[in-house]
Amino acid sequence: MINTLAKISDWLGQHMFLIVLSALFIGFVTPISDSPALRVIVIGSFAYMTFVTALGTSLKEFLRVLTKPVVPLWILFLIHIVSPLIAWAAGLLIFPDAHYTQLGYLVGASTPIGVTSVIWTALTHGNVSVALVAVTLDTLIVPILLPFFFKVAIGQALHIDYAQMMIELLAMITIPSVVGMVLHDYSTQLVTPSIKTVANFVSKIAFFVVIFINAAIVGPDINWDLSTLKIVSVTMLLVAGGYFTGYLGSYILKKPTRETALAMIYCVGLRNISFGMVLALGFFPPPVAIPITMFMLFQQPFAAIIPHFFRKANNNT
Repeated sequence: MINTLAKISDWLGQHMFLIVLSALFIGFVTPISDSPALRVIVIGSFAYMTFVTALGTSLKEFLRVLTKPVVPLWILFLIHIVSPLIAWAAGLLIFPDAHYTQLGYLVGASTPIGVTSVIWTALTHGNVSVALVAVTLDTLIVPILLPFFFKVAIGQALHIDYAQMMIELLAMITIPSVVGMVLHDYSTQLVTPSIKTVANFVSKIAFFVVIFINAAIVGPDINWDLSTLKIVSVTMLLVAGGYFTGYLGSYILKKPTRETALAMIYCVGLRNISFGMVLALGFFPPPVAIPITMFMLFQQPFAAIIPHFFRKANNNT
């Protein structure tokens, strides 16, 4: 039974885009209303996925990376400075008369690193410690950075409960990461291979649940006309550009390894879009949320094909 479960989990890990596309499709055709209960489910699922990923990461290695945080800090610069500038410029150039669409791209590109960046880094055998440090540091700076960023960028202060947001991010990322890494280093007899197999399989289910809930909530607000299709096309290019920015950014480093490059690709390319949608729907008119929703269409499917392009790029060098 465990062997069969392990094979299924490994197959799903290699075909994550199937989970993403099926969850998106089912979510779009099964609209549900947002509620505090769904929010708890999403946070709990994210926390569980992060915990399972951290079970494969050494706390000692994490602390070693934290003593030399050059790469994680460079990742945060690409995320919170370079990417928003690119998205804002694309909005101004391609949608000069659609201010809400411009704001949507800016908000989408300003959201923190997605938890799934750590998961994808682990699936592709990248440097999980670098990804975890980047995500954790981002957790700490986002409550301070975002209000300042939006005040400067769009001339308005957002009255957001950043204390609550900080608590949720800590619950989804930092706490389960630390617990998982501690268990990795000090509870090898407790966390057996069989337990890891079951945990990994359940994490795939949690991944599906998170995407399904978000798609089901925002699906009814999308009107699939030519204007929306234009947004879809531009968003696709921006998502691809995010991954490519991470790839190019790795070349700034001295002697970048394959593992570090993969961590940068996924950390820069994958964002917490669910948070971006909450931010947009809670503090901006509904059209601002449309471009952000489209990010979800491409982030995970592109994440699934990144390893193939990455291997080709390396084979050609």
